[in-house]
Amino acid sequence: MTLTTPTSQIEAVPGTLPTLSGLHHLGLTVRDIDESERWYADVLGMVRVFVEAHPTGGGHTVVINRPDTFLFLGLDFHPQADLERFDERRTGLDHVALAVDSRSDLDAWARRLDALGVDHGPIHDQDQPVHAAMVVRDPDGIPVELFWSEV
Repeated sequence: MTLTTPTSQIEAVPGTLPTLSGLHHLGLTVRDIDESERWYADVLGMVRVFVEAHPTGGGHTVVINRPDTFLFLGLDFHPQADLERFDERRTGLDHVALAVDSRSDLDAWARRLDALGVDHGPIHDQDQPVHAAMVVRDPDGIPVELFWSEV
């Protein structure tokens, strides 16, 4: 569906808006599911929860979680995928942003990534609103932004 009327001009639809309670999980199509699962485990401390076959088209998903969090990612293998490296300039996903609790956590992540020999960008601090972020790319080139904000 293409929205042609500005949302400010749309009249409210009668009735109650159905609930949304947050992001449940994010599914990422990957080129090598074993390599990706290993990277997310070694670098971000995520563990396998289960594997699920796709209902159509073959392939499967490895669902991973960061223990003691509500952070779930699905690493998806599609046999018909083009296996091209991720490019955020194509339509679709731009990046994944993961929250950290404090600004000092970003420094700790930078030290961890350095110790693991994992390339990452610098920490960028911003004033309005106060936040900071650092980007690391997974094996497929998907930008994983570690993000802290006062808001």
